[in-house]
Amino acid sequence: MSVEFDDYRQVFVSDAPLMDLRAPAEFAKGAFPTASSLPLMTDEERAKVGTCYKQQGQQTAINLGYKLVSGDIKAERLARWCEFAKANPQGYLYCWRGGLRSQITQSWMQEAGVVYPRIKGGYKALRQYLLSELEVQIAGCELVLLAGRTGSGKTQLLQALDNAVDLEKLAAHRGSSFGALLQPQPSQINFENQLAISLLKRNGRGNQPLILEDECGHIGSVMLPFSLREKMRTAPVLILDCSLDERVERIFDEYVVARLALSLKLDAESGFQHFSDYLLSSLQRIRRRLGSEAHQQLDIQMRDALAVQERTGDAALHRQWITRLLRDYYDPMYDYQLSKRPRQVLFQGDQQAILAWLKARFG
Repeated sequence: MSVEFDDYRQVFVSDAPLMDLRAPAEFAKGAFPTASSLPLMTDEERAKVGTCYKQQGQQTAINLGYKLVSGDIKAERLARWCEFAKANPQGYLYCWRGGLRSQITQSWMQEAGVVYPRIKGGYKALRQYLLSELEVQIAGCELVLLAGRTGSGKTQLLQALDNAVDLEKLAAHRGSSFGALLQPQPSQINFENQLAISLLKRNGRGNQPLILEDECGHIGSVMLPFSLREKMRTAPVLILDCSLDERVERIFDEYVVARLALSLKLDAESGFQHFSDYLLSSLQRIRRRLGSEAHQQLDIQMRDALAVQERTGDAALHRQWITRLLRDYYDPMYDYQLSKRPRQVLFQGDQQAILAWLKARFG
């Protein structure tokens, strides 16, 4: 019994567990958030079958595949697939196009007494569905952007809204020169997949607009879809106000206190060195825009703060370079970008005022 499933929207809005049977290299290039890599063949095995297909035809290649995945190798992989299916009874399996790899796997699992549905059209169909829905969702939504100076708490405000999507969270990057996180950013494909799924999940929420942070065309290494960049270019904005002192404390907590704690948790022996390298290299990345003199002065302040912190554990000196960086670099850049691209300002105020305005305006 071959069980196929083609309600792609249901797959994504329900966060259905997915068994990805493609080779590891295919999975690394692009996958879905709830997918687990449980390949039918390794990269090397797939390459051998592919070469055989080109040189000797399909049937010979299929025979080679059965030979490569047999005996103990087949038994081990089959056990993993069945274990996944039993742990995730609401899930699905797929290969690249819903062809032989998923059909063979599904058949072997059925022989072992486990019936598990496969996605019709495989990864390719799911990916095409998300790309299509991404454009539909972008075109059909009312968009409002949240702007504000660096450190004003835009992320925290977005997290308090059920009609917002946190682009920086999806991109695993805070969007500034100091925004790199310890975990790597997703591939462009994975970012687009996650964005499309996030937009699908918020669809149908009455007259509430989609609220995004006011970003440039990219967040770290990932690019926003062209259609979204174009829509953001003319979208109205909410401006989040916050005092310089509050912003300094927020940046201090995020980029110094929390970052060091996480670095030490991951590597107790070298964590402080990794933390120091992160701060110094982040500052180095904006050296040209700062100018050599300003960069040199900030570099000295940062190194002094790091030296005192390493020696005594006191991190207070970091507030000096953070204050200067915000006041003399990020704030003027924000003012310039806001003036260069004048747009309709719907409301301006602190976090509580914006939340109250949104509730009164959209319910």
